[in-house]
Amino acid sequence: MAALLLVCAAVCPRAGAAVYRLDDKPGLGPEFDGVGGLSGGGATSRLLVNYQEPYRSQILDYLFKPNFGASLHILKVEIGGDAQTTDGTEPSHMHYEDDENYFRGYEWWLMKEAKKRNPNIKLVGLPWAFPAWISGGENWPYVYPDRTAFYISSWIHGAKLYHNLDIDYVGIWNERSYNRKYIMLLRYTMDKMGLEQVKIIASDNLWEPISWSVLHTELSDVVDIIGAHYPGTVSSSNARKTGKKLWSSEDYSTVNNDIGGGCWARILNQNYVNGNITSTIAWNLLASYYKELPFGQDGLMTADEPWSGHYEVQSPIWVTAHTTQFTQPGWHYLKNVGHLKKGGSNVALTDGKGNLTIIVETMSHDHSVCIRPPLPPFKVSPQNVTFQLQGSFKQIETLKVWYTKFDFFKNSSKFFSQHSDIKVVNGAFSMPVGVDEIWTMTTISTGKRGTVPQPPPSRSFPKDYKDDFNVKTPPFSEAPNFADQTGVFEYFINYNDPGDHVFTLRQVVTERPITWASDADQTISVIGDYKWQDVNITCDVLIETANTGGVFIAGRVNKGGELIRHAEGLYYWIFADGTYKVTNDLPGKTVLASGKSGTRAWKWHTLTLRIQGDSAYGLLNGYPLWKDVRVTHPQNGWAAIGTRGFELAQFDNFHVQAG
Repeated sequence: MAALLLVCAAVCPRAGAAVYRLDDKPGLGPEFDGVGGLSGGGATSRLLVNYQEPYRSQILDYLFKPNFGASLHILKVEIGGDAQTTDGTEPSHMHYEDDENYFRGYEWWLMKEAKKRNPNIKLVGLPWAFPAWISGGENWPYVYPDRTAFYISSWIHGAKLYHNLDIDYVGIWNERSYNRKYIMLLRYTMDKMGLEQVKIIASDNLWEPISWSVLHTELSDVVDIIGAHYPGTVSSSNARKTGKKLWSSEDYSTVNNDIGGGCWARILNQNYVNGNITSTIAWNLLASYYKELPFGQDGLMTADEPWSGHYEVQSPIWVTAHTTQFTQPGWHYLKNVGHLKKGGSNVALTDGKGNLTIIVETMSHDHSVCIRPPLPPFKVSPQNVTFQLQGSFKQIETLKVWYTKFDFFKNSSKFFSQHSDIKVVNGAFSMPVGVDEIWTMTTISTGKRGTVPQPPPSRSFPKDYKDDFNVKTPPFSEAPNFADQTGVFEYFINYNDPGDHVFTLRQVVTERPITWASDADQTISVIGDYKWQDVNITCDVLIETANTGGVFIAGRVNKGGELIRHAEGLYYWIFADGTYKVTNDLPGKTVLASGKSGTRAWKWHTLTLRIQGDSAYGLLNGYPLWKDVRVTHPQNGWAAIGTRGFELAQFDNFHVQAG
């Protein structure tokens, strides 16, 4: 029916339709810089690398493959800093000043996979946290700005040297204070290292005061992009006066249901219409972390079950496609675009070579809740619109049409479907537009809704799970499905142990990093099903710090991410001084049992923790050490391993049985 209406619209302009003129004769508007996704800000792609083929490649295709799904123009990644940054920690390429390793973590791999699918994708790096050596132990990266500039420049140089990746943009410090001296030194250091092509985004926070500084200081010469987070589709007058490109360098942060998809549609259009913002980057790229962590399922799609292969392609992927499949960075916005008279907005872009893409969205005011700060509500009504094509566009005779209709109450939304072409008559066409719709009208004919076989059905984390960490050449630094929350747990080859513990998992951060979120004083990595109640956990452990060292295994861990400091559960600790304790919390303040254990550093011990109903007991090296500890709360949570503080320790032969 809608297709017939569009055909009629070309020859039967509707009475009372509002007329919107699209014309390149007066000149073009700002250059479009693309739509992106952000991997990081808390290990948000953590589980993706553990997917088996072909599912992992299918997920990557939906994100990056042109004319398939989201077809992203930009990939922004976290420059790991060994600290908690929302949902987990990402490892640094330099844990210590004399340590360099450009293969830790999965962001290098992800950038290469993105480039493999789209060689033209732009790459952005941004730090959230930094290792302690940069500041001599102070929680401030600008104590020695030359060190910080060298650290970031080394990451960019390492990307090229070891992975043949050209980083296009780099940021300062996510959502924290910037420092003028540091920004100047960063530019100087990158230039000295042959990285002149890398552009600086500042400050990945608010429009002010960075915009004022760019206007009135020497920063005008070194800052290329003014980047703001969650701008609410508006920009400041100072930001516009700088003459710099304006980006929403982090946006969205919304659960990826249909409401989230509607939110994203509104942001993508109105960031430009209201704020002259020429690029928008979604946090996060995909929800590939345990959903019970903070901001669960806030990605453009969800891939949080590598053990089953299940993933979900949700509405934000197809909302993105309405823009990305029919535009490219380097196109230009037309000047005469804006709001529709009865609610919604339209933008139009051109490559300057005769191609034109028009995107119309009519998201209702119910979606303003997902824009921070919220826009004032306004009503959207069904309306008739007429587009009058002028200038070089007057020669266009036919437009391809792609359509999305949200239906939030009947669960019958339809995403990114192709409709019959529109015939343009005398440079004009009319069309009816309803509420909560997206329309793309374009001269580009390569749009496609990619399809693959259905992924496997969803299933819970395995109730019987083992890992001996015997991976001799790990493709990524972390063990599958472990999600580091404080500290960094890496594969380790123990050359000093010719026996059963040559290949282990080791906690390697020995000083509190320069933090962004609230780390715990202990290190911890969680794994499993948050719904687990009764568990039997066994793990071999090695304390590497004499006298003061300690390690634990735990069950029913009920918090993670930025809340990790307050995590409850049942924690079974042993210490190098020959003692043990059982606590109800990670900080160890609520002690349920304690005593002598005979444990010491540099000796392997086997810990076993059994929680059943409201009671628990523990074994040491196969013999009972404590029993009859009452567990009143929490009722469920993850399994975990960890250390007393920021100290070296090893783990091996992890085994959890649930139920």
